[in-house]
Amino acid sequence: MPDPSLDARRSAPAVARNREPIAAQLLQLLPASGLVLEIASGTGEHAVYFARKMPHITWQPSDPSPEARASIAAWTAAEGLANVRPPLALDAAAADWPVGKVDGVVCVNMIHISPWEATEGLMRGAGARLPPDGVLFAYGAFRQDGVPTAPSNEAFDADLKRQDPRFGLRHLHDVAVCAAKNGLALARVVEMPSNNLSLVFRKVMAVSPGTGAVP
Repeated sequence: MPDPSLDARRSAPAVARNREPIAAQLLQLLPASGLVLEIASGTGEHAVYFARKMPHITWQPSDPSPEARASIAAWTAAEGLANVRPPLALDAAAADWPVGKVDGVVCVNMIHISPWEATEGLMRGAGARLPPDGVLFAYGAFRQDGVPTAPSNEAFDADLKRQDPRFGLRHLHDVAVCAAKNGLALARVVEMPSNNLSLVFRKVMAVSPGTGAVP
């Protein structure tokens, strides 16, 4: 008999288009072993794909949505992956996260589909939990100084703002400044398919609770 829990699996069409280019970046960036926290895992399709590609890493998915967490758990069960932990109920904007130190943080397509407070929380949480030189990898569509925004991204931005005025494409400079306040330096920007970017941040400072980043 089919497992009824697998019916909770959800699917996002964009995953099939972007998972391989993103995985190629992560294979170069993530540590040889350790615990990697994924913020806003959504359907869970990225989590199982990356975990399959990187069996040496323990993958910790998370999402604030109960439906998303059910989908993540169902995909993990269907794939039979031992290196994917049960999904955490985690809101990036929350003052505290239900996870301690991690060896890497991955965030795909959250920054533009969430209030700015979620980006601030992402940087704060990653800065407090990553080791020195640890990587925060963020993927999505961004605005950049001196670079015209693609018409498709302008239309996407308008659609996001119709859904919620707090959503929309963020400016790369603003994201980098927010990261720097939390001890994370923008080390690399990689152009990706469909007018997206991969942002690679590295932990360069210790973060003292209540006072922010300190040398």
